[in-house]
Amino acid sequence: MAKGTKYVSRHADEQGIIQWSAQENTIWKTLITRQLTHIKEAACDEYIEGLEKLQLPMDRIPQLGEVSQVLKQTTGWECYPVPALIGFGEFFRLLSEKKFPVATFIRTEEELDYLQEPDIFHEIFGHCPLLTNPSFANYTQAYGKMGLNATKEQRVFLARLYWFTVEFGLLDTPKGLRLYGGGILSSPSETTYALNDKKVERRELSKEKVIDVLRTPYRIDIIQPVYFMLKKVSDLDNIRELEVEDILALIEEAKVLGLFEAKFPPKEVA
Repeated sequence: MAKGTKYVSRHADEQGIIQWSAQENTIWKTLITRQLTHIKEAACDEYIEGLEKLQLPMDRIPQLGEVSQVLKQTTGWECYPVPALIGFGEFFRLLSEKKFPVATFIRTEEELDYLQEPDIFHEIFGHCPLLTNPSFANYTQAYGKMGLNATKEQRVFLARLYWFTVEFGLLDTPKGLRLYGGGILSSPSETTYALNDKKVERRELSKEKVIDVLRTPYRIDIIQPVYFMLKKVSDLDNIRELEVEDILALIEEAKVLGLFEAKFPPKEVA
């Protein structure tokens, strides 16, 4: 998690409404219009189905209550407003309570293509459509419960599981590669790269290979060199079947075995 941010989340009024500026709404329109074009043949069927259920507005930033209404009706989840950055403990607690943390700010025009902090476009467009899917929603809640029971050191390993599934997960379907990770679905450059680049390493993910995910390094500020693939979103049910104790035991095993060699150069320190 980043140590600092220049962004400040917006606060809702007494009616729960955030008064977004015309410029902020224009940025949303630019982002969603562009990304819908990129994911048309790339997103998995489960995501597209969720997108149709949400009916996100094109010309303005949606209010969290609008999105929560659909999530509650489908899987019992809701959007929960948070500051631009929150601690791991709060993050895990919210997920365990079926509250999806959404930072209520949107990126600037200068950072349309990429920013390290998850903004409202990333959270709503990237993740919320799949939160209407029971398998994805139940897995995300189970992940939150895993984190509540983990130590600070264990959470570092556990973060890789979230990164390579919820954020940057791929599906290897009969129709070809499809996207379900919100980090890819909300990024035009990552969408194209993850599906088409010949240098990308795509590894199979199953319950038996969770330990491989726990041992795979990643960086948040680059295009990913490694992705993990399921066959379908409901395969997350198999991973969710692992008890918290099983996951924590795998983390301890991963600590003993050590991390795989990184597929990227070390980050330069300013």
